[in-house]
Amino acid sequence: MVIRILLLLVFLCFDFSVPIKAEVPLTAAFIRDHQLWLKNGKQEIQLTKGQYVYSPKWSYDGRFIAYIDGDKQGEKSNLFIYDTKKQENYQPYVTIQTSDFKWSPNKNQLAYNAGGVLNVTKEKDGRPEGFENVSLGVSDFEWFPNGKEFIVSSQANLLPTGWGPVHLFRIPVDANLDPAKIKPFYTIQTNTSDLFAISADFFKWSFDGKWVSFLATPTASWSNDSNTLCVLSSLGEQFQAIGKMLGYKDWMKWAPSSNQLAYISGEGRFFVENKKSKIAELPSSAQQKEYTPRGYVDLDIEWFSKDKVIVSRAKENKEWKEGPVPTMYTALFTINLKSEEQEQISYPKKSELDVNPQVVGSHITWFRKKDKGNKGDVWQKETLNSEEYIWLKNVDSAPVFYRKNK
Repeated sequence: MVIRILLLLVFLCFDFSVPIKAEVPLTAAFIRDHQLWLKNGKQEIQLTKGQYVYSPKWSYDGRFIAYIDGDKQGEKSNLFIYDTKKQENYQPYVTIQTSDFKWSPNKNQLAYNAGGVLNVTKEKDGRPEGFENVSLGVSDFEWFPNGKEFIVSSQANLLPTGWGPVHLFRIPVDANLDPAKIKPFYTIQTNTSDLFAISADFFKWSFDGKWVSFLATPTASWSNDSNTLCVLSSLGEQFQAIGKMLGYKDWMKWAPSSNQLAYISGEGRFFVENKKSKIAELPSSAQQKEYTPRGYVDLDIEWFSKDKVIVSRAKENKEWKEGPVPTMYTALFTINLKSEEQEQISYPKKSELDVNPQVVGSHITWFRKKDKGNKGDVWQKETLNSEEYIWLKNVDSAPVFYRKNK
């Protein structure tokens, strides 16, 4: 009996002292030869045939992937949904033409902008199907974190005296075009000397939902060279202009667990110079730290952790003045915000460039392509210090990962 008890105690101690770590496979939607594919772990599955797919986006629970079926000429942009449970593609309505669509943060409801009309899908048999009108006159929009309302921008009007202000609204999902339910949220007063804009785009919420960032965008030609990065508090009471940057939505990203906004600052449409990584801390953004070394430009940015940022970096090319725009050959670097140490973590060949870094847990992925051509491979490192390897071959663009905690 004593021996049995001792053996049982040894077994229990061994059982509870050895942690079981299950490797969670990455799940991603991606485009190859204009078709939608799914990768779960090591398995790749083609989901469409004979279409021209772009902009895949995951629903909050990972059951659905919404995407656009377009064409080479850009003359159509039909909204489709792939149902991973039923393993089929379908249209939520007979024909929905849109290029701006977003899933609710907490339910399988899809909102989309069709010609300035904001709509939301209804539900049928557990799937988004049909639609209801929400609001007219919409330039851009984003869900509030509660999934019950939208922040909506309306483009400024051109008056005989010049451009008017940009209006932001707070609109409930069930507004159904009722003006009484649509509430003013904030008015951006613009002028040509300080902050000039005719629209607000690319809304993004901070991790705790207390701040929303966006770009105040001027007229088309001007916006190619400069836009104003702004933040607004969730109650519409505190507004700040953070800095100038180009109109790339992935060049501004909130920290995963703090109200820090990383972005790539700088004016001028060409990437050859003046593109620097900065961090703005809210609520006071007056003092901003610049992290790009002299002689370099940063052309993509991603948070790895609360103290580390990953950038896609190349050497400046100030010598270029005219002729074909030179390719900026980028590699990935980490920036330690506390120690300010910086380290290269990817090593493309001479004719390659690494772009679109993404972090999923401890995994780091990026899109590696050659100078000529748009296709490339997706590479991965399982930790910052691990070896890099190819995760996806011959794809059209960077994948879109399903993140359960997003």
